[in-house]
Amino acid sequence: MTRTHTLTASLTTCLCAALLAGCAGLPGGTGGAGGTAGAPPASVGPGPRGGVCNAAPAQGVIGKQGTPSVIEQARVASGAAMARLLHPRQAVTLEFNTERLNLVVDANGRITAVRCG
Repeated sequence: MTRTHTLTASLTTCLCAALLAGCAGLPGGTGGAGGTAGAPPASVGPGPRGGVCNAAPAQGVIGKQGTPSVIEQARVASGAAMARLLHPRQAVTLEFNTERLNLVVDANGRITAVRCG
């Protein structure tokens, strides 16, 4: 193998490793309570009552602003381990998580739906 070929292979390997590292998620979940459509879902991390989500007891937050305190109120009421705020046209992960509460908001930040997953 020539020296140029070895150098090219090494640089390619380093570039691939850097790209993969850039795609890796940050520990601790997604961002804060952002309010823009392109923002990551606001998450309230695992709490002391964390467990399987039941959206029915959390339906009372529909129509309220998606503030951190309302998100936490809904999370506790549902028994979920975590909650996230989903904005219109926002890209989100779609895997079903039985411990997560999803609060869907409109363009004004008002909660329009409460679902588990």
